[in-house]
Order: sequence, then structure tokens, then C-alpha cells
Amino acid sequence: MADVNTIRSSAGSRAAQIDEGLRAHMNKVYGTMSVGMLITFAVAWAVGTAPALLSVFRDPITLQPNILGWIVMFAPLGMVFAFGAAINRLSAAGAQLFFYAFAGVMGLSLAWIFVAFTGFSIAQIFLITSIAFAGLSLWGYTTKKDISGWGSFLIMGVIGLVVASIVNLFLGSPAIMFAISAIGVLIFAGLTAYDTQNIKNTYLAHAHHGDQEWLQKSGIMGALSLYLNFINMFMMLLQLFGNRE
Repeated sequence: MADVNTIRSSAGSRAAQIDEGLRAHMNKVYGTMSVGMLITFAVAWAVGTAPALLSVFRDPITLQPNILGWIVMFAPLGMVFAFGAAINRLSAAGAQLFFYAFAGVMGLSLAWIFVAFTGFSIAQIFLITSIAFAGLSLWGYTTKKDISGWGSFLIMGVIGLVVASIVNLFLGSPAIMFAISAIGVLIFAGLTAYDTQNIKNTYLAHAHHGDQEWLQKSGIMGALSLYLNFINMFMMLLQLFGNRE
């Protein structure tokens, strides 16, 4: 009987350690994401409110991007693919540094919003996005429902949005932009819940292996996923409901 009690005690202790580790892991994910958001909006505000800096990337009147502006616009997409390809060769510290550099470049690509939209509107949409994101992520973390099946559908939706957005860069159709933004909000809302559950389940599946370096890099990839969901939801809500200057 003593052996059974010992086994139960050991199992309970191990489960408690995993639960504690999961909380620390999720806090790290959200913390990394939050720092990335801070970097993005600090860079965007600094450049967007300085006409001389913004003119390096866009015409200060029409806000049309120049060659450097086009490069900055597509650089985050290229960096995401590069990050995914290089993550196994990077250390955890290197992956985190790459993520923060990515957040800075994203800030450059978003700087124009501080000219196109009112400051109050940007703050209002940011608050709305934050509340929605928190609720969706909390639901994804706590729900007992397995939503892993959403992944393929949502990823196909993202690919469709990217293709439609590139096409609309040349068409300039307000109707298409409205449709992209409306559908995009729903897709990235779903991805927020899906990615949160996936981050949780990935940790639980690998916590027994004790590979802290891998778990740290996995957490940074999770932070990147949630960061992208937040940024995209924010931008699409801003396009839909933001008040222009």
C-alpha cells in the first residue's frame, strides 16, 4: 500500500510541476508578445508622427509607398518565413532577438496609420482589439473542446486573404478591401483561440521530455503566432471602423 501511495504522490507532484510549468510557459508567451507589441507601436508612432522619417518610406501627402516603402511592407512576411526555416538553428536567445527585430520592422510598415487615422480612433480600436483578443485567447486556453480541426480551414483562409490583399494592391477596390477586413477579423479571431490551445497542448505534450531550450523556442513561436493574430485583427478593425484624418 505504501508503494501505491508513493506512486500516487509522485504522479501528483509531477502533475503539479507540469501545471506550474504551463502557467510559467504561457506567461512567457504573453510577456514576449507584449514586448513585441510595445516595440511595434513605439516604432510606428515614432516614424508616423515624424514627417521627415515617414517620407523615407511613403509620400507624406498621398501615403503611397516608394520603393523602400514596398520593401518594408513585404519584409515582415519574408521574415516570418525565414524565422520558421531558421528556428531549429537558432538558440532561444537568438529566436527572441529575431522576434523583436521583426516587431520593429512591423512597426515601420504600420507607421502610416498615425497619419491616415486619428489618434483617438487608433487608441479606441486598440482597446477593442485587446478586449476581444483576451476573451478569445482565454476561451482557447480553458475550453475542453478540441478545436485542432480548425487549423487547416483557418490557414487556407489566411492564404486566401494574402492573395486577395496582393491583388487589391493593384485594383484598389474599396469593396474588396471591406470584404477582406470583415472576413479577416473572423479568421484571426478563430486563429487566436486555435493558436492559444495549440500552444497549451504543445507544451503539455513535450513537458515530460524536459527540453527547456526547445520549449523556450516553442514559446517564442507561440508568441509570434498570437502577435500576428492581434496585429491583423487590429488593422482590419481599424480599416472597418477607424476614423480617418
